[in-house]
Amino acid sequence: MNWNTNVISSNVTGTISPVLSVLPSNVRTLTLAFATGECGSENWAGVDGGALAAANVSLFTAANVNYVISTGGAAGSFTCGTDAGMAAFIKRYASNNLIGIDFDIEGGQTQQVINDLVQRVVVAQQTYPNLRFSFTLATLAPSQPGSTTATSLGANAQDSFNTYGDWVMQAIQTYGLKNYTIDLMTMDYGSAGPGNCVVANGACEMGQSAVQAAMNLHDHWGVPYSQIELTPMIGGNDVAGETFTPADASIAAAFVQQNGLAGLHFWSFDRDVDCPPGAASSTCNSIGGVGTLGYTNQFANAFASGASSAVRAPAASRAAGK
Repeated sequence: MNWNTNVISSNVTGTISPVLSVLPSNVRTLTLAFATGECGSENWAGVDGGALAAANVSLFTAANVNYVISTGGAAGSFTCGTDAGMAAFIKRYASNNLIGIDFDIEGGQTQQVINDLVQRVVVAQQTYPNLRFSFTLATLAPSQPGSTTATSLGANAQDSFNTYGDWVMQAIQTYGLKNYTIDLMTMDYGSAGPGNCVVANGACEMGQSAVQAAMNLHDHWGVPYSQIELTPMIGGNDVAGETFTPADASIAAAFVQQNGLAGLHFWSFDRDVDCPPGAASSTCNSIGGVGTLGYTNQFANAFASGASSAVRAPAASRAAGK
């Protein structure tokens, strides 16, 4: 973020620049994260929602780059107690290039808050039938013991969600929401074991684990693949020993294409620049050897023959695909 102008920016090339000036031309969608607080009076890390919209919406429309507005996140919560508040929230960012609203449910939300969000979406879809509404949820990827590749477990597939994910799925069923997308955060599985991820050589195999998480959601909750998205964390994850490599990116992209998933995202555009292996950083990939925008270009090129690519970005820039 350029805090002087409120223009969403990135330092990924080594110089802070408006993010649209460094976004590759074959990436057509950026997810902006995160709006927090109550809908209609939300803020972005302290920046008023109206100020952020005024500084950025016209830039995206002029560049004809699509965007998704993401709410919540690991460090904040987004609430919406009224349909009028949701209407004001969406209207603030509305343009021909707004393609989706995302609710990132990671912590701090009560079951009632989640129920309210789902009910708001049911009503908002009547006004915005072409807008995508997604729920970004933390997931594990329980796998077949001894298997080093993802395998559909059918009726034996475990519920991969924590309490927040279960509350979202229950609310979707309770209020009859049909047009929705579940965005799986395929990252930070914890200790390497078949109860958490697909294990290879004593570590979570990150590409196969992303695939397994999607299979489990499809098998356990009956969510069509066309309503599932994946968001891996490129490079080093917060959990030591978990590294999402370019090879993992190829595995995830191939699965998304072959099974018609709704999209492929990554966290985050700002991280797509080299730094040595080590603790996860918000400003580099913690793996090295990939090159500046290496993951962005790999994902974009993977979809060049079919789906368009996208990117997720923190209040500044997170990267998505399709």
